[in-house]
Amino acid sequence: MSPVGTAAVIISGCKHHLMSATVVPLPPTSSSETVDFLRRMASMVSGRNGEMLLRAASLIESLSQRAMSAERLFHEAQEESKRRAARHEAAELASDAMIGQIETLRTQLTEVTTAATAERIAFNAERTKLLLLMQDAESHIGKLTTELETLRASVDSFNDTVVSVPIEALRLARTQFDYLSKGFAGRGDVVSQAMSEIGGFAIDQALTPKKTADKA
Repeated sequence: MSPVGTAAVIISGCKHHLMSATVVPLPPTSSSETVDFLRRMASMVSGRNGEMLLRAASLIESLSQRAMSAERLFHEAQEESKRRAARHEAAELASDAMIGQIETLRTQLTEVTTAATAERIAFNAERTKLLLLMQDAESHIGKLTTELETLRASVDSFNDTVVSVPIEALRLARTQFDYLSKGFAGRGDVVSQAMSEIGGFAIDQALTPKKTADKA
């Protein structure tokens, strides 16, 4: 019920106490004007009717203030709700963006880890292959070194038992050693090639004094 209706009811209830009071419908005014009107009416009557009018004015004023406070609190709560909704929406957007970045980084990390694992496996395989090749090379070098020492011992033994032969025979033998060395090299027979080269070197050593004498 509006303050105007409330005032009309109060005045109507007071008619049997104050017959000279005329009920006048209140115009649609603000609550403050209604309160002022009731207080003016209370000043025009006496006794219990005046007290009732004053209590009604006080009640309307109190209710009006409470209504304004409630409306203000409602608007503040509404604004706060809007702000919270905006913050919540912004937080959701930021959360979605962060989740997307995390998924992207997780995918990149998986790709990098997979690539690193593949490279590590390839590196280990290549290292194992190189180690095997180094071991084979060391073993082959050891064998060649042993065979070379044997050949040197054989040459030294041959030099100790050397006899005089014609120069032309030595040169022919030197040519034959070259031919044999090339043939062994073509077949990949490293040992035979080395023996042929050592034989040719021994003939060169035998021919060196002759060449020096010819130049003198």
